[in-house]
Amino acid sequence: MGNPVPNQKTQIVVVGGGAGGLELVRKLGARYGRKQHDIILIDRNLTHIWKPLLHEVAAGSLDANLDEVGYGGHAVRWGYRFFNGSIESVDRVSRTITTTPMLDERGEEIIGRHEIRYDYLVMAVGGISNDFGVPGVREHAMFLEDRPQADRFRQKLLNACLRTNHAHQTGDPLARVRVSIVGGGATGVELAAELYNAAKALRHYGLEVFDESKLEVSLIEAGPRILPALDEVLAATAKRELEKLGVRVLDNTQVVRLEDRAVHTGDGGAIDADLIVWAAGVKGAEELKTMSDLELTRGNQIVVRPTLQSTSDDRIYALGDCASCLLPGRDKPIPPRAQSAHQMASLVFTNLVRAQAGEPLKNFVYQDHGSLVSLSRFSTVGSLMGNLVGGRMRVEGWIARMVYMSLYRMHLIAIHGWWRGVALIVIGHVNQIVRPKLKLH
Repeated sequence: MGNPVPNQKTQIVVVGGGAGGLELVRKLGARYGRKQHDIILIDRNLTHIWKPLLHEVAAGSLDANLDEVGYGGHAVRWGYRFFNGSIESVDRVSRTITTTPMLDERGEEIIGRHEIRYDYLVMAVGGISNDFGVPGVREHAMFLEDRPQADRFRQKLLNACLRTNHAHQTGDPLARVRVSIVGGGATGVELAAELYNAAKALRHYGLEVFDESKLEVSLIEAGPRILPALDEVLAATAKRELEKLGVRVLDNTQVVRLEDRAVHTGDGGAIDADLIVWAAGVKGAEELKTMSDLELTRGNQIVVRPTLQSTSDDRIYALGDCASCLLPGRDKPIPPRAQSAHQMASLVFTNLVRAQAGEPLKNFVYQDHGSLVSLSRFSTVGSLMGNLVGGRMRVEGWIARMVYMSLYRMHLIAIHGWWRGVALIVIGHVNQIVRPKLKLH
């Protein structure tokens, strides 16, 4: 595989500061420090927020300013460098990547194109929502892929609630906030429930006549049922809980076109909506098709071997939602979940250490720990230890809620280490008591 230039630091570049990428650079920084290695994290954002929490940020139930991680400070603590930018291209011959120019809000250049060499490159750029070619999705729907999108949805939601509150005060008793969520996976289901949790609290924040009865949420799923990752019993339980809240659950409903304030379905019907959220599947970013000659799937994911090395280049790894890993004996690639990214980050760290030591690399072994879906404070459902008991260990209620909350705590420990992670968990409990229940700005 070749060796670095003598007296030159080994440079490991990680593109993408999501759950997997951030955990990886922490481990690399803790292992190597800055003496013989230059570990660089590249991300277009300045801060990290755990993606499974974005539905709470969107509904206003979580203040991301208190829970996000600043890459700059994290880098100083753990011995790596942070570069704010987006990747434009990869040159596998010269082992360099080029980042796009960084522009301010006026379109003026702050930093020009930047070339960064690498000895090892890890792609952890995550994924984007798959619009499946449905007309109007990019023009009329909102997404929950990062914090700016979640913030944008929260502001639009608040504006709609304010308009409806004012309409009721001025004599329009039929005014409603209509939200259509396309996609009955975990993101869509959790957002639907969280919206009702937020609506219940709004009257205490200046919207005197607004409550959950003024909210109309439609959850639209093309498949035969919501939450296909769970068994039918748990999916049916979740559907009943959503319908008790007031959610209109439409399964076996194909979306064929979006227009401003309207979702058109395959049966010729149309669902009126003030806000449309698209949460129907994941694919790789479109930029992956042009930035390099790496082998990609039809969904723009980087094809990797069981070692998580790209099939095109031994020195390029990929993990998380942007990677497509089909393990021997499986008929489907590893699913795009937070637990997958965590497990992949651990193996990439191990294999980077072994590669530099000239040792054989290990293959990825996916451990399915089950799936949990939070219906806000109303309920939690899921299955645990999928590989151990065939995914049939069902959990509901407070037990499931406790396990669900523990996932975020494990994430904090993974990116901060034990001592700081535990301290942040304690601070989080205090914040739940002293800070406002909703973020409205």
